[in-house]
Amino acid sequence: MADFAFTRQDETSIASETTKIVPLTCHGHSRPITHVSYSSLLASSGTASQYYMISACKDNNPMLRDGLTGDWIGTFIGHKGAVWSARLSDDATLAATGSADFSAKVWDTFSGETLATLQHNHIVRAVAFPPQEKPQVLATGGMEKKLRVYDLSRASNGSAANGVSGPNGVDSLPAYEIGDGEHQGAIKSIVWSRDPNILTTAADDKKIRWWDLRSRSCIASYDIDALPTSCELNGGLPGTSDSTVTVAAGKNIYFFDGGRPGQLIKHIKTGREVASVALNGGAKRFVTGSPGDTWVHVWDFDSEQELETGKGHHGPVWTVCFSPDGKLYATGSEDGTVKLWKFTSGPYGLWR
Repeated sequence: MADFAFTRQDETSIASETTKIVPLTCHGHSRPITHVSYSSLLASSGTASQYYMISACKDNNPMLRDGLTGDWIGTFIGHKGAVWSARLSDDATLAATGSADFSAKVWDTFSGETLATLQHNHIVRAVAFPPQEKPQVLATGGMEKKLRVYDLSRASNGSAANGVSGPNGVDSLPAYEIGDGEHQGAIKSIVWSRDPNILTTAADDKKIRWWDLRSRSCIASYDIDALPTSCELNGGLPGTSDSTVTVAAGKNIYFFDGGRPGQLIKHIKTGREVASVALNGGAKRFVTGSPGDTWVHVWDFDSEQELETGKGHHGPVWTVCFSPDGKLYATGSEDGTVKLWKFTSGPYGLWR
């Protein structure tokens, strides 16, 4: 099992001990994982945390899992191309996916049914729900370089038949575009902040932009040094708002205040390319994956030093995300597996 252990480093960056933290491996996908994300923490009658995880994959079939144990719940069948982005609503009642088949889909997580198929003119790389239960809108973006917001109110009553159906089963739901012509590169990621009026986009024109839905205009932007490879909303750092936007781009990691559009907290330059980054604000630790190795890297936010290296994947780690309680994180890899890594002391979930 040494292959699955953490190598922990002391302050002199020399491996001093190996801790036997074995990750849980979630099988089922047959091609590289492109994105993993969690629901919010749900009310539970027991003492254990309850939340859900969704994974996107190039095998066309996103999967829903128990976020705590990794147990498979269901597979959403319907896309005809690689799925690049997958998100759950805060209450985990809805899922949204963006695909290379030029569509985004909205799913009922209880029945697995498609509630809406939103046709685009190019690959959809990003989808996002607002931070609310039973959301009525969905944002999409991708290779068209267009940020759209769709009205889901006519597609959320139990089946796609309640929507406005067009040819070939495609739903013609009301939508509007934000920032027409402003994105000069593909939109790689969309993050909906804790303020339901504010959206963040990361695009291949090397810009992070913040959008106000009330004015439908860009209210802040930040130039980054390379093409973005991940952009996610994480928990807040002490002394900042309740959330942090993390961006990986080339050998750079950016941390923005989630409650203050355009406000950079820290920019870290690393010695290797970074494919993905996730922050545990309370612990002041962040986790990265790299296209150049198969490891999971755990860093200290203040010292900017690497603390641990998690080994177990057999391909680059393209996506990483912390659970809503911050006690574990998920990684998705080129090897087609999702792994769950405990990030708390003592027993938790299946770790005893």
